Amino acid sequence: MLFAVYCLDKAGHSQIRADNRQAHLEYLDSFNSNIYTAGPLLDDEAKGMIGSLLIMDFPDRKACETFAAGDPYAKAGLFASVRITPWRKARPQG
Repeated sequence: MLFAVYCLDKAGHSQIRADNRQAHLEYLDSFNSNIYTAGPLLDDEAKGMIGSLLIMDFPDRKACETFAAGDPYAKAGLFASVRITPWRKARPQG
């Protein structure tokens, strides 16, 4: 089942993001088979990172919650909020 994981950074925490980026990327790599797509959310100028959006494939919500809680960004206290919701691809078809 696909889940959207929508994470918004705490204001003024760009250094925490930078300090934990490599560990975050390595963590994602360890879940490569579960990733449908993933990337940072950007500010209005598309220059600074303000959060993360991941579409993940897990058997159930609990597995996705466990994944999200284990992210080094989450463990470092980067996120002001994390929302997990089931997601379905509608377009493009095929």
